[in-house]
Amino acid sequence: MSVLMFSLQNKTALITGAGSGIGQSIATTFASQGAEVIVVDRDAAAGNSTVQMINEAGGMATFAQLDISDPVAALELAERLPVLDVLVNNAGIGHVGNLLGTTAADVDQLHAVNVRGAFNLCKAFVPAMMERGRGSVINLASIGGVLGVRDRLAYTMSKHAVVGLTKALALDHSHTGVRFNSICPGRVETPFVLSRLAEYPDPEKARKDMASTQLNGRMAQPHEIATAALYLAADESSMVTGTNLIIDGGWSAGK
Repeated sequence: MSVLMFSLQNKTALITGAGSGIGQSIATTFASQGAEVIVVDRDAAAGNSTVQMINEAGGMATFAQLDISDPVAALELAERLPVLDVLVNNAGIGHVGNLLGTTAADVDQLHAVNVRGAFNLCKAFVPAMMERGRGSVINLASIGGVLGVRDRLAYTMSKHAVVGLTKALALDHSHTGVRFNSICPGRVETPFVLSRLAEYPDPEKARKDMASTQLNGRMAQPHEIATAALYLAADESSMVTGTNLIIDGGWSAGK
């Protein structure tokens, strides 16, 4: 049985990249606390799977397919939907490589999705939230948004930009009643991460090496990130804006 944490009754929340992993967990958590959820993903099958999961559990969810890097498509989607109470910019992509192994095209692609994607959704949906005078925007960044991560040059650049975007939005617009916060997860055990680990010669060793970067010796579970997003979405966090919430098992505490 679901335990009530923070109520999202009578709120409409849109979550990008909600077809799997952290985004899916945020969507199901929000729905379990009463939100009407709009599941957004580029992958229609994955997104509809999340919608089915929510609706079968008694929640309310619909699906919208979107390439978040397309600003025109984002604006068109906003015109078809009601004013949001919560916007979660979760969708993103990764890249492995240092300076020598990263091309300008790699940097452009990461920026187009991870940074401009969040910007595009804010540009499309936030003005109506401001006009109404309330709302919460949550941008998923990464531990790579506050620390340098080896062999993740383009990714680290993009996630630092997401944190900067969030702070700039908060400084410029928190007086409107809309709050802007970011979350920086460390290693999280998602289907994407597990599929990458399976490509290593010794997946179990790779998993342990990845988990060892965090002081508690394990990767986070998606629901641990979703719970933090729930707090930032709820009215109980009304004094929280311009904040970057780090959930990394102590990784950023230092070696």
